[in-house]
Amino acid sequence: MRMSGCLLALGLSFLFVGGCSEREPGGEGRMGQISGQILAPLEGATLYVYEEGMDMYGPACAVSRVTGPDGSFDLRLPDGDYIAVARKRRNGTTSGPVVAGDNKSEIISFTVAGGDQKLTLLAPLKIGDERRLTDQALATETGLSGRITDADGNPVEGARVHVYDHVQMSERPKYVSEKTGPDGRYLIYLPEGGTYYLAARDKFGGPPKLGDLYGRYDQGTIEPSAVVVRTKEIRPGVDITVTKVW
Repeated sequence: MRMSGCLLALGLSFLFVGGCSEREPGGEGRMGQISGQILAPLEGATLYVYEEGMDMYGPACAVSRVTGPDGSFDLRLPDGDYIAVARKRRNGTTSGPVVAGDNKSEIISFTVAGGDQKLTLLAPLKIGDERRLTDQALATETGLSGRITDADGNPVEGARVHVYDHVQMSERPKYVSEKTGPDGRYLIYLPEGGTYYLAARDKFGGPPKLGDLYGRYDQGTIEPSAVVVRTKEIRPGVDITVTKVW
């Protein structure tokens, strides 16, 4: 077994959710047992397991149950190479960015090759990350609101608005809205006024994939259009159209 240099501190009791490649019994069809304890111990954490090469900002192929007081976990996985990260969000959600006050481990790599294996994990408290969801931001009286629609003008439910401070929009977003409701409307608070660039999508994390809904705020230009927000202004009508990525 190899670990990419780091323990992970999070108490986890794994739940195999069926996303990892399943194999027939015999040959490569063996299953291995992974178990251990998250040091601290850390209660209320979740471990996300991905196959090598998967996007770690997308859905995991296996997710642990939330850990109890002793921080212990166990999980059965098919033989293979995996990477994993442990997260505990203080707001109790299971998706979205990890922000200051949350716990997150370093990424570890490990190999399942039948039999029982033990992992000892450590996930420290995250400090100083500015990215946050709307309900984690103070109501600063500064922000953006608008509507997310599809190409036919219908409201899109379950989309998030990602806010960037560079036109390239290649770094992780500085702020992320809550999901839109049935009316497609969003409201996101910002700590101060400034110039921002926006994208909307129905999946969180990583580059958009085939079939995802994605769109940038623009006004008919090749580059994303800047949105200028004044401090203590909730700028309305910042609408974004999303289409399927092909």
